[in-house]
Amino acid sequence: MKKILTALAVGGSILVLSACNTVKGMGEDIESVGECADGVEGNC
Repeated sequence: MKKILTALAVGGSILVLSACNTVKGMGEDIESVGECADGVEGNC
């Protein structure tokens, strides 16, 4: 059971990290989430 959970965690991490190819891209992704969460209409 532990091996399955570890494999799922590693697989999920790879998928998340592959979405952000660079540190700059990751920063832009985080910034866009923050702008969307601020509640101002049209930021999402």
